[in-house]
Amino acid sequence: MKKTALITGASKGIGKELALIFAQNNINLVLVARSREILSEFKEHLETNYSISVLVVVKDLCTASSAEELFSEIKDNHIEIDYLINNAGFGDYGTFADTSWERYEKMISLNVTTLTHLSHLFITDWKGRKPGRILNIASTAAFQPGPMMAVYFATKAFVLNLSEALDQELKNDNITITTLCPGPTHTSFGEESKMNASDVVKNVKIATAKDVATLGYVSMMKGKTTVIHGSINKVAPFAVRFMPRKWVTKLSERVMRRS
Repeated sequence: MKKTALITGASKGIGKELALIFAQNNINLVLVARSREILSEFKEHLETNYSISVLVVVKDLCTASSAEELFSEIKDNHIEIDYLINNAGFGDYGTFADTSWERYEKMISLNVTTLTHLSHLFITDWKGRKPGRILNIASTAAFQPGPMMAVYFATKAFVLNLSEALDQELKNDNITITTLCPGPTHTSFGEESKMNASDVVKNVKIATAKDVATLGYVSMMKGKTTVIHGSINKVAPFAVRFMPRKWVTKLSERVMRRS
């Protein structure tokens, strides 16, 4: 019997590339995003070119009830999920006080609450019954504070710490949690978050969404815990362990500011 992957934020960027990789590996898909038109076209492309079935779920995952609604819709369709890909998320560039609370509330809801709720729903469903794998998309932002994107960096630190803790908890349950930590990547994220204005994006090599997605897929299938894309991106998380926290924050601010 074919396995099935659920991917949030599947209409573009890393999520879309992950969907293509799963399709190429003969794995059915449940694709979740807000754009019905984009998802419907993508579903047609996938089902035409690969021997898989695709369920499209149009949903705003920023809302409080979205995780439960999504889980219920999957169960109503008698679909068993084997792989959960928590890819949906967004950030915003600017000082904390100059960004509206509504924007932060949606960011925390999507990046933290929905990801955690979906993970809980599926882990509870799988535990003691069947194996499962979760891929959570964090960021290299998870390893230090991020002035100018303070809330976004904090949400990704939450994702990293939660995922590593759960992976350890579930060592004996045949359930793995993999955290993928990309650096700057060619997606719509940089433009939508306004992060492209910062030196951290201007002065580094930008990865492709396909390369990042490939690393995430392979790492999840191997059951790895935490993976960072790009050799240069691995330097900072290692270096900050040996620096005073105050220095790390000051350095992060210098990098994040516009030149």
